[in-house]
Amino acid sequence: DFNSFVPRTNTCGELRSAHVGQQVTLYGWIQYQRQGMFLVLRDFQGLTQIIIPQDEAHSHVKKLLSDAPVESVVRVTGIVCPRPPGQENPKMPTGDIEVKVETAEILNSCKKLPFEIKNFVKKSEALRMQYRYLDLRSFQLQYNLRLRSQMVMKMREYLCNLHGFVDVETPTLFKRTPGGAKEFIVPSREVGKFYSLPQSPQQFKQLLMVGGLDRYFQVARCYRDEGSRPDRQPEFTQIDIEMSFVDQAGIQRLIEGLLQYSWPEERGSITTPFPSMTYEEALAGYGTDKPDTRFGMKIVDISDFLRRSDIPFVQNALRYPHGTVKAICIPQGVRYLKNKDLESLKESAKSQFNQEIMEIICRPDGSLKSLLTKFLGEKQQSELSQVLNMQVDDVVLLAAGEHKQVCSALGRLRLESAGLLEAAGLVLRDPMTFHFLWVVDFPLFLPKEENPTELESAHHPFTAPHPSDANLLYSDPTKVRSQHYDLVLNGSEVGGGSIRIHSAEQQRFVLEKVLKEDSEVLSHLLEALEFGAPPHGGIALGLDRLISLIVDALSIRDVIAFPKSFRGRDLMGNAPDYVTPEELEPYHIQVSWPLAEEEAKKN
Repeated sequence: DFNSFVPRTNTCGELRSAHVGQQVTLYGWIQYQRQGMFLVLRDFQGLTQIIIPQDEAHSHVKKLLSDAPVESVVRVTGIVCPRPPGQENPKMPTGDIEVKVETAEILNSCKKLPFEIKNFVKKSEALRMQYRYLDLRSFQLQYNLRLRSQMVMKMREYLCNLHGFVDVETPTLFKRTPGGAKEFIVPSREVGKFYSLPQSPQQFKQLLMVGGLDRYFQVARCYRDEGSRPDRQPEFTQIDIEMSFVDQAGIQRLIEGLLQYSWPEERGSITTPFPSMTYEEALAGYGTDKPDTRFGMKIVDISDFLRRSDIPFVQNALRYPHGTVKAICIPQGVRYLKNKDLESLKESAKSQFNQEIMEIICRPDGSLKSLLTKFLGEKQQSELSQVLNMQVDDVVLLAAGEHKQVCSALGRLRLESAGLLEAAGLVLRDPMTFHFLWVVDFPLFLPKEENPTELESAHHPFTAPHPSDANLLYSDPTKVRSQHYDLVLNGSEVGGGSIRIHSAEQQRFVLEKVLKEDSEVLSHLLEALEFGAPPHGGIALGLDRLISLIVDALSIRDVIAFPKSFRGRDLMGNAPDYVTPEELEPYHIQVSWPLAEEEAKKN
């Protein structure tokens, strides 16, 4: 009941023909006003047309409403009437009625706005974030935040009421942990000692399993001190889950049920179980560990076909241990892509991956146009067309080299090509089609970028090795697969989790021998694992990213009430901000103020 505990009788979005003749009291903002004749009143639920009285007896009401600036907050009381024939507005849910005002009150007048509160009015994101409280009045942000709230409530119902999970709040002030993203540090009153804001409740949820809670979840605030991207924020929210005595399949079925239960009706239904592919399959077929499976253009391996050719660069690539030749086929590329587009794709592969790309075009007569054709006879060209499933006007992009580099480059070009085709009018990725996918069997460790002879966790150091590879952990850790699983939606990672190491001995070996980390910083967790820790596993869903995909938002900032900017700043409250030396004194911190002033000039 939206009208409980307040003096209004109805919201601005609920009046219909059935209410004709009733006296109603509405509260809202003036969205539009026309020549003292009528205005449109808006609240969180919708719009209602208000007829301003023109008779002498109500002249004070007319003056009051006619003089009120747009976005002023008003109360009106009046009678619901049908609109005159021919003046109904089928685009408005309340378009069959209007309210003839009897009394009105201006509750608060609005000064000149920095921008109009209309969806079609373009305004810079910086201005929107500076006046976020005004931007929040827009229909789209209202819709996004309410849908988010409804989904979270349904998730709570599913987890707590249907499956016995316990909602537990975990600390925000903790200590630095090895691996992962950079953490924000918070000074303490103890000299030289700092808290860290956790990038996830990872250790706490594992400790809750040691404590026998069995099933935990939390709508958790998390923090990462890294540059913002359209799908990243320094502070973000995840649906955090952990279970005892569970395996990978159990976690996957739980999440599929959770999403099916909480999925918004207006977005159709989702089918379970979600398909699954291994990390190696994803890389080989899509060039990424988060494939967008809404469209084709999969990577095709043509190494075997070209192995018997005399093409120099192909033979050179295949001579190496992980050498390969792969390609993607862009449907109708000749028709939709210009020469500058193809050059742009080639340049992208060269600049991002140091990968050369060769193009092959299928002419109207079925023959191929490419620098490759001089090395191939007619029969080989025809066979190559069949291997690549080429049709007239298709364009193939071919790459030869090291397997991972070639796959990554073609995976990037696959997405860029899709963007170019869509910009030219071909629809490939329907934002209202939702393709979920599990990606499994990730490597447990990866070589460090800065020093490839050393290893780092592919995800985090608490992930258990795949049971089939457990012995390799001690002999050849580079070959060990993990019990990690990612949930991908339309090419974006929306969740990730794993079965955890529950043996103190194995956890200590991973930290000290494989990762060369100081295990002392995790002594509390290692000790806990020695006190009868149950087998356990879990997952975290990125709530901001999930909601942004469901509502087709350009950025996760459009589904967060008060987000930070690209640079991690709050443009409305101007945070972070300076503090005085006196305020810093209890924390035993001094700032080099000339340096700070220099930084201020840059900003």
